Amino acid sequence: MPELPEVETVKRGLEPFLAGATIEKVILNRPDLRFPFPDNMADRLIGQTIIHVGRRAKYLVLGLSSHEVLLAHLGMSGSFKVGKYVPDAAARVHKQQLSTKHDHVVMQLTHPTQGVVELVYNDPRRFGYMDLIAQGARNKHLDHLGPEPLSNQFNADHLAQRFANKKSPVKTGLLDQRNVAGLGNIYVCEALYEMGIDPFKPMAQLASDYGRDPAQLEGLTQAIKRTLQIAIAAGGSTLKDFKNAQGDLGYFQHQFKVYGREGELCANEGCDTSIERRVQSGRSTFMCPTCQT
Repeated sequence: MPELPEVETVKRGLEPFLAGATIEKVILNRPDLRFPFPDNMADRLIGQTIIHVGRRAKYLVLGLSSHEVLLAHLGMSGSFKVGKYVPDAAARVHKQQLSTKHDHVVMQLTHPTQGVVELVYNDPRRFGYMDLIAQGARNKHLDHLGPEPLSNQFNADHLAQRFANKKSPVKTGLLDQRNVAGLGNIYVCEALYEMGIDPFKPMAQLASDYGRDPAQLEGLTQAIKRTLQIAIAAGGSTLKDFKNAQGDLGYFQHQFKVYGREGELCANEGCDTSIERRVQSGRSTFMCPTCQT
């Protein structure tokens, strides 16, 4: 499932084409994705100008001139494709002969500098979803989320407060979106490995240690930020389905130090231990049992 770097990559690819564009046409090729589309979604979108293109956690957030917000979650296989509208009939016939079976949402927009733009949401597994919510209204998708990990609000003090007296493993705590928004399995595994922290260590132990020696928890927050920034610069990770808004793959998977490397030697110099995969809360956790204690 796309995590923060992948969604941020998509957001950055869409922004030049969508920010300031007016939605002229909306085609919904089915009534639902993971959940039904919002009532009258097409009618509510047509004629609106996209004021802002943003991201919150793993959601794309489009602010509209109607004072509504269009949220989009990519699920496991969802992707947005954006490009100049192709008016030539022959070219469009050729395009339709390509794999458009899972193009569930198609929008035609007019951008002040890009001209006529086509935005397509494709999702073979239909695990993604969209919602339209009034700005400022209660939002079941976003209201419970913790701070963005790249923000100043995400720091060691915040984690120490959230981890205090919690017996659950630190990896579980970092994946809890109430503690920090947007982190997923890949980048948590990578950051914990960088800091040499056992993913199974209780959150309370890290919080308690912080009172005596703040270095480890401070280092963890910085490792998370650093890992995410490097991943964003690489266009995210493509393990199977992920593509950016221009249809390109991400490349951060070529820099994995631990994720998906079960049985391979630890990347730390001087360590001859093999990376292990363990099941934790139903997910694969990759770690070096020697370096992560």
